[in-house]
Amino acid sequence: MSIWESFWAIIWWFFWAFVFISYLMVIFGIIADLFRDRALNGWLKAIWMIFLVFVPFLTALVYLIARGGGMAERSASAVRESQNAADSYIRSVAGGSASDEIEKASKLLAAGSITNEEFDAIKARALR
Repeated sequence: MSIWESFWAIIWWFFWAFVFISYLMVIFGIIADLFRDRALNGWLKAIWMIFLVFVPFLTALVYLIARGGGMAERSASAVRESQNAADSYIRSVAGGSASDEIEKASKLLAAGSITNEEFDAIKARALR
């Protein structure tokens, strides 16, 4: 076997590995979309899953043609919900608003715990 035959065999192997990994990503995307879809009842989800197990390539093709547009909408909705949940969590643990920080700093200034320069720095940081 020459080097060129083994070279093309390696390229061919990488091609089929790429196709297989792409196919797995499509299948897992369809499964995630099935479980994300709230409009589809459990029986229909089960039927889609059974067909995905026994006739995977054809079922994936039909699913992408029939429900592909909704997949993008459901995915975008899930991303928005996740982002909103993360933002609300960050707001809840980050502390108060800028006015709350300035009020706390003014109380510390009145108590003599911080200097005017420190108060101005805290105020500028809170207003950014």
